[in-house]
Amino acid sequence: PLIAQIMGSDCELMAAMAQELTTRGAPRIDVNCGCPSNTVTGRGAGSSLLKNPTILYEVLAAVRRAVFIPVTVKMRSGYEDISLFRENLLAAQESGVDYITLHPRTKVDGYGPPARWDLIAEAKSLLDIPVVGNGDILTVEDAINMLQNTGCDALMIGRGSLINPFIFHEIRTHYSHDESIYTLEDIERYLAIYLANLHPDTSARTRVNKLKQLL
Repeated sequence: PLIAQIMGSDCELMAAMAQELTTRGAPRIDVNCGCPSNTVTGRGAGSSLLKNPTILYEVLAAVRRAVFIPVTVKMRSGYEDISLFRENLLAAQESGVDYITLHPRTKVDGYGPPARWDLIAEAKSLLDIPVVGNGDILTVEDAINMLQNTGCDALMIGRGSLINPFIFHEIRTHYSHDESIYTLEDIERYLAIYLANLHPDTSARTRVNKLKQLL
């Protein structure tokens, strides 16, 4: 399923967009409260919502009331610091969202310092709804360690999948105790699909450089 993610701080607009996406077949609405981009936060969206737990609650509650499908939230541990960490988590839970995906870095952290997995464990112990762990999952071993060390209910993998597009397959293989691993044919098919879907205006230099990264 392709989940629709929205971001903003206007309760009425957020609710209206959630309703529109529902009519277009979205199986779940995810509210982005984690984007650290200055362009996004400068408009009061993304991780800027973490500055005020009351506003965070109002936005999430408005979306939750507007639709009948699951509503979730992706959030960071804070904006400048983690002083409102627990308050934001509880506000999100009180809004009625189905679960929280936590990236344990602040907006100011960006993607720099190591993700604080201990905060995922803290969120898990504090909340009654499921917590999805995110941040620094680059290998199967990372996935195992996050699940074991934080007790989180599931994993979200972002940049790790750009480094290794087969990481989901590898994790699934580990937990299913299946000896099979992706084959050379799988890789060839993946690269063929990648090349076939490049925009025709993409330069040869870009194609080669991106292909080098993938390889």
